[in-house]
Amino acid sequence: MNIDLIRAAAARLEGRTRRTPLLSSPFLDEIAGRRVLIKPECLQHTGSFKFRGAWSALTALTPQERAKGVFAYSSGNHAQGVALAAKLNGVHATILMPRDAPKLKVANTRALGAKVVLYDRASENREEIGVALAKESGQTLIKPYDNPQVIAGQGTTGLEIAQQADGCANAQVLVPCGGGGLTSGIALALEAKAPQMQVRPVEPIGFDDVARSLISGTIQTNPRTTGSLCDAIITPAPGDLTFPILQRLCGPALTVSDEDALRAMAAAFTRLKIVIEPGGAVALAAALYHPDTITGDTVIVVASGGNVDADLFTQALSRFGDGS
Repeated sequence: MNIDLIRAAAARLEGRTRRTPLLSSPFLDEIAGRRVLIKPECLQHTGSFKFRGAWSALTALTPQERAKGVFAYSSGNHAQGVALAAKLNGVHATILMPRDAPKLKVANTRALGAKVVLYDRASENREEIGVALAKESGQTLIKPYDNPQVIAGQGTTGLEIAQQADGCANAQVLVPCGGGGLTSGIALALEAKAPQMQVRPVEPIGFDDVARSLISGTIQTNPRTTGSLCDAIITPAPGDLTFPILQRLCGPALTVSDEDALRAMAAAFTRLKIVIEPGGAVALAAALYHPDTITGDTVIVVASGGNVDADLFTQALSRFGDGS
C-alpha cells in the first residue's frame, strides 16, 4: 500500500464520488473547547464513505472478473457501497449481511439490485461463510477493509482532508474504526500530503480491538460481535493489511460509549443539520465529550456514515435533543 495506489483510485473516482465538505459550528467548538472540523461522509453516495472503496475495487477488476460478479460481506455500509458500484458498472453482486443489521441497510442493499444472504453474526463466522460462498459462485470477494483497492479508495478521504484543512497542520484526525480500512487509508494519504497531522482511531467501548492491538503490538480480537449500537464498526479484529499501517502511522486509539455516540448524533443534527449513525458518530463523540484525550487547538472529525433506522435516530433526539 502506498500513496500512488490512492492517487490512482482518486483518478478513477473523479466525477463519481461527492467531495464532502468540512463543516463547523461555534456551538460544537464550545463543547469541545477547541475548533472542531467535521468531514461528513454521511453525505456520500449510499450514506457512507464505503462507496469510495467499493468503486475503487470494482473499477480495478478485469473484464473477466466483472463478468463473474462480486461477493461481499458487510453489516450494511460496505454492502450498499458495493451494491451501487456494481449496479453502475453492470456487475452482479451478492452480499452476506447479519440478520440483526439495521433494516434500512438491508432494504437499501436489495433496492440497489444486490442479492442479500443473511447469517447469524452471534454464532456464525462471516469470513468463513463469505470465502466459501464466493469460491462456490466464482465471484470475486471484495472484503470490507482488508483489500488494497478498498483501502486506496477510502484513502481519497484523506487527500480531501489535506486539501481542505490547509493551515491545520498539527490537527489530530479522529476516524471511526472497525477493521481499519478508512483509518489506514486516511493515514497513508496524510503521511504523504499532511505529515504533521496525526490520525487516531475511535471505537465503541467493549469493541476496542484496534486500541488493544496498538498497545500490545499484535492483532487482538473482540470476544463478541454483538452488543453495541455501533454496528457499522463492530468487527472481529483489525485486518492483516490494515493493522501494520495503523501501527506505523496512528496515534493511540480512543473509545466512547454508546450513550456518547447518541449524544453526538443529536448534536450533529441540532448544530449541523446532518444525520449520523452511531458508528459514524464515535469520532465526534470523542472530540466533544472526551476533550482531555486530544491535543492541539483544532481537531478534525470524520462522520463516516448516516444509515440509521428512524426509531434509533428518534431515540437519540428525544434523549439529547438540546445538542449539548
